[in-house]
Amino acid sequence: MKEEKPSFGRKLNPIQRFLLLMAGTLSLGLGVLGIPLPLLPTTPFLLLSAYLYARSSERFYYWLVNHRYFGRHIRNYRDHGGTTARVKAVTIAMLWVTISISAIFAVNQLWIRLLLLVIAIGVTIHIASLRTLSNKQGPPTHEGP
Repeated sequence: MKEEKPSFGRKLNPIQRFLLLMAGTLSLGLGVLGIPLPLLPTTPFLLLSAYLYARSSERFYYWLVNHRYFGRHIRNYRDHGGTTARVKAVTIAMLWVTISISAIFAVNQLWIRLLLLVIAIGVTIHIASLRTLSNKQGPPTHEGP
């Protein structure tokens, strides 16, 4: 499947492009940090990075949407509005494991534990409500050598 080049409007000057590129890179870093950290969301930061890269750098945009690990998830969410059942299950399991560890070992106040529980329930509901895609939907995880 050949992807069309995104078109997000007007031309930017070099300073605007640089700032958007830096913001995209910061967003990508936060998304990567969100993989092991339970309260930092990964997907929204990756989607924001894709948008910012599309506005600032064709090379970075195509690198991200074709990335070996992140690309398929971004394309599935962007193109189909969902993710696979396996990704949902792993995400929810990791969420509950890390929230539980945080609540048991890192937090002493009951209200913070309850807040973590409410956040975990909300994120679980959101992830479960996403459209479930078959493993065959969307492009392969990695194209090329």
